[in-house]
Amino acid sequence: MYKVFVGNKPIILTTVVEKETYFKNYLLATVNIKKVIRKLNTTNLEEVRLIHKNKDKLLKKFLNKLPNVIAGGGKVYNDKGAVLFIYRNNKWDLPKGKVERKEAVEKAAIREVTEETGVSGLEITKPLDTTYHIFKRNGRYKIKITYWFEMKTQYTGKLQPQESEGISKVTWLNNKEIKEALSNSYANIKSLI
Repeated sequence: MYKVFVGNKPIILTTVVEKETYFKNYLLATVNIKKVIRKLNTTNLEEVRLIHKNKDKLLKKFLNKLPNVIAGGGKVYNDKGAVLFIYRNNKWDLPKGKVERKEAVEKAAIREVTEETGVSGLEITKPLDTTYHIFKRNGRYKIKITYWFEMKTQYTGKLQPQESEGISKVTWLNNKEIKEALSNSYANIKSLI
């Protein structure tokens, strides 16, 4: 099973057909994905489930429905155990960005965290879950596939929000502050934390 978010509402990719209640089932092979996105954005429908018989082909078949944007990002810890957050478009988020042509996703994740926050000396400690969300750019829907990595750093210097990317704040948050920030964040970020 996979979750692909449209805003805070999930599209669930699954092989299991259940009786519809707060959600609607569609066959993945024949679904009109743009209509599904509109329904999620404009009705009180809580989620959509896209059904396909072969669990090994679920994600690949879904990703063929829209153009893909590959990104890398980091959940960065400092020596005090605080996590690095950015504030962009009036929401708390983790730093991430688009992978350049022929760039390894790990290198992209480190580069993007540094560009968006000013933090250097980053070291990847382990891969985290990959997240999927649908966004609209220039009138076209796309699927952003973000490969996340847990990182650590001993950086204690000045944090520098990348204002050209709409980032207004960068800060280290402790567990209590993270809980508060997640009340104004994205569903896929909440699933990572």
